[in-house]
Amino acid sequence: MTQKSQTCIILFAKFPAKGKAKTRLQPALGSEGAAMMACKLLLHSVEQALATGFAVELNVSPAPSDPCWQTLDLPKSLLWSAQADGDLGMRMLSASQNALDNFEQVLLIGSDCPDLTAERIKDAAKQLEQHDITLIPAFDGGYVLLGFKQVNAQLFSNMTWSVSDVAAVTEQRIKDLRWSLARMKPLPDIDEPKDLQYLPRGWLDGYKATAYND
Repeated sequence: MTQKSQTCIILFAKFPAKGKAKTRLQPALGSEGAAMMACKLLLHSVEQALATGFAVELNVSPAPSDPCWQTLDLPKSLLWSAQADGDLGMRMLSASQNALDNFEQVLLIGSDCPDLTAERIKDAAKQLEQHDITLIPAFDGGYVLLGFKQVNAQLFSNMTWSVSDVAAVTEQRIKDLRWSLARMKPLPDIDEPKDLQYLPRGWLDGYKATAYND
């Protein structure tokens, strides 16, 4: 039997296409600016994930074979997989089950949180030495990281996503499973114009000139 590797970060991403990416930011940045921000967030998330030294899998839509991904010049060390059918929960469940075939533990992240640094990701992984599951909530009530050594469909099934109680419902389901939880400090997602205040210094430089000019 092949020994499993330790930790895999699965980063869920959609290609940052103009007019389709970060559409809720368009009132502030325009469609081109919103796509540029989506791209910047994705590249930053990839950089931070790889800086942990863990394996990093991009679970993407469209599929990895789509030529659009070649335009981003992403690092060669990334693993790639296509997002499964179904809602976000089913996509996360499928990717998690596949990864746990080869890794001892899995960390699920998105590309919306620039404050999710390599150090914070490594800290979340370390929590799994003492807990069954680790969670970093988002300011908006969702979560920016979910890590575990085993997965259960109850964590993802019949969930209403993109609402303010996703993290709370997830925590209750973890409690129902009688799993131990390490709940870490909440971090901000960048989804709407009001969230732009949480961007690192300098990230908005050059955006004002492109806003509203589509």
